[in-house]
Amino acid sequence: MSDEDLFEPDRVEGAPHPRDTAILRGQSAAEAAFLEAYTTGRLHHGWLITGPRGVGKATLAWRIARFLLTQPPADGGLFGAPPPPTSLDVDPADPTARRIAASSEGRLKLIRRTLDDKTRKPRSVIVVDDVRDLKGFFHMSAADGGRRVVIVDPVDEMNPNAANALLKELEEPPKDATLLLISHQPSRLLPTIRSRCRELRLTTLSPTDIAAALAAAGAEGTEHAAALTELAAGSVGEAIRITNLDGLKIYASIIALFTGLPRLDRQRALALADTVTGKANEPRFDLTLTLFDLFLARLSRTGVLGTTPPEATPGEATLLPRLAPDAHAARAWADLQQTLGAKARRGKAVNLDPATLLLDMILRIDETAAQLAGR
Repeated sequence: MSDEDLFEPDRVEGAPHPRDTAILRGQSAAEAAFLEAYTTGRLHHGWLITGPRGVGKATLAWRIARFLLTQPPADGGLFGAPPPPTSLDVDPADPTARRIAASSEGRLKLIRRTLDDKTRKPRSVIVVDDVRDLKGFFHMSAADGGRRVVIVDPVDEMNPNAANALLKELEEPPKDATLLLISHQPSRLLPTIRSRCRELRLTTLSPTDIAAALAAAGAEGTEHAAALTELAAGSVGEAIRITNLDGLKIYASIIALFTGLPRLDRQRALALADTVTGKANEPRFDLTLTLFDLFLARLSRTGVLGTTPPEATPGEATLLPRLAPDAHAARAWADLQQTLGAKARRGKAVNLDPATLLLDMILRIDETAAQLAGR
């Protein structure tokens, strides 16, 4: 097996690849919109699948690809047109579905980040050569299969040259070609790319859908679905990351650490900082920064709305309104949120000690709490 076969930047660690995920949870509206376009003969050549990370965008793209590539010819062939389909479901035993699962379906093209040809390390962007391959893919003869489907995951990672090359394909799409562009931040795409696609926007998931998706992925944490939904903002991908890295315990430690503010428990602070040291703990450090950012956002939201969000861990419902009793406090926490996480990530990028960076964040939060208490 080659390095390319092993490198899958579109896979969430601890979960099946989207091509292997048979059921999509909580996105029936988007599925119905695509199915209606197909059954009414208004199938667009370009689809922009948008929404937060981890809510099923790639899973929907693969479901659509399987569906399109297993549909009979429009004329129905010798036996006439079949009844219109009522769902995107495809029998996994279908030969085309089996080829897709094995990454051997010649009518399907996946564009994602690849390995650098010289260093054999992952590229940080999708490069133009990855898109130029579409020329040969689209010029396969009709006898080789007719319909073509392209998945770009995600289109946000294209560099400018790659984006312009993709735009040319969207401007003059080949017959029977469908391009499925997955985007976490569509506002950052070229306006001309957005204008040539129909959007399917996916929404965040409910605790029930999160629990079902975790169970289907074989992940732990289904009994904590409500808390995970809060911390993951309705993203099953983020919920899996939180579960894999013990994020519920990390967030509980953050709440316990700040329970005594404006009197900081320095021993707890040092203990939390120690958990992010070392190369092996880089993923934990990244998640801890995310959870600190979330804590500050929840503080600001509490001060603005005057109500607390659903509790993600015991003690939070008492702590948040005490530290953010009004709009003045909300602004202070919001300002701090804007600077702390970005500063820590810049420090990490130049190889500063993660424990030191985390302690600096903790001390700034303690300082802000003391200022608010003394005003």
